[in-house]
Amino acid sequence: MRDEKRRRTAWTSSSVALMERAYLGGTGIRVSRIILGCGNFGGIGSAPAFFGKGESREEAFAIMDAAWEAGITTFDTADAYGGGRSETWIGDWLKTKGPDVREHVVLSTKTFNPMDEGEDHGLAPVRVQRQLESSLRRLGVERVDMYLTHDWDPDVPVAETLDALNELVREGKVGAIGASNVGGAQLRAALAVDLPVRFEWVQNSYSLLDRDAERDVLPLCSEHGLGFTPFSPLAGGWLTGKYRRGEPPPAGSRMTQRPEPYEHLRDDRVFDGLERLGRLAAESGTTSAALAVAWLLADPRVTAVVVGPRRPAQLEPALAALRLPGVDRDELSALVGS
Repeated sequence: MRDEKRRRTAWTSSSVALMERAYLGGTGIRVSRIILGCGNFGGIGSAPAFFGKGESREEAFAIMDAAWEAGITTFDTADAYGGGRSETWIGDWLKTKGPDVREHVVLSTKTFNPMDEGEDHGLAPVRVQRQLESSLRRLGVERVDMYLTHDWDPDVPVAETLDALNELVREGKVGAIGASNVGGAQLRAALAVDLPVRFEWVQNSYSLLDRDAERDVLPLCSEHGLGFTPFSPLAGGWLTGKYRRGEPPPAGSRMTQRPEPYEHLRDDRVFDGLERLGRLAAESGTTSAALAVAWLLADPRVTAVVVGPRRPAQLEPALAALRLPGVDRDELSALVGS
């Protein structure tokens, strides 16, 4: 296992050398500071109603090609994304690549949600073990670097889930474990479990328009030396400036497909803040989206940011954020006023 870690952390290439990387919590795993989120491959996240929609296989391949060429080495997925299509297409893409890609891409996947309408869900030990095996088959690998619980299961004691995850680490099928969509009290409960392997990072929603993580989770991560890899850095596209006061959302946008998580943002105060952000971006020669990602990257508690582009060009704001000389987090926080 030590040889595996040395191989992964020592490797560089001309493209990857340009991408900032960081160690994830206490895992020894080195991730690119921009992580490719693959939740739109073959669906819209884990929602069965959207399985078969989202990006096609060919579109997913184009996004992965562009991400890899940009130096993004870490790909994040989940068993239920697209009803398994996301993992399958990542596995298919890897089969087309040589060893420089297959051996050095860092894979992260998750489990909790049902694979289809009416199928089981949750974090019971037997299910966790079964789902990991199915993920490995779809991805075409013998192990994944990073494995996360995709939600909190109130019906299964966290100690039982962690024991099952520890066994997967001992078997060499998982490099390290993390938790997604957890609250502060839940994370405290998990960290209190006395086992050799603990959750080493958290993956929660966090952005200029969603500060909930600041209340409990980020302080806990800092206190316990955990990594933090936020998703939805652009709040479903709201921080790109695409949604405008008094105008219908653009065709094909998240607000026309799965708007529920973001309906609360239809508020004059939010539009005021977004307009101020847009003016600052224009004055700075950049974009609102780049500033929003840079705001996250400037937080020392943030290890890396998960972005989910719908096409290759949408990687640019995250890459531009890495090139910005520095941002004033307090200024941007006050500007948007979330």
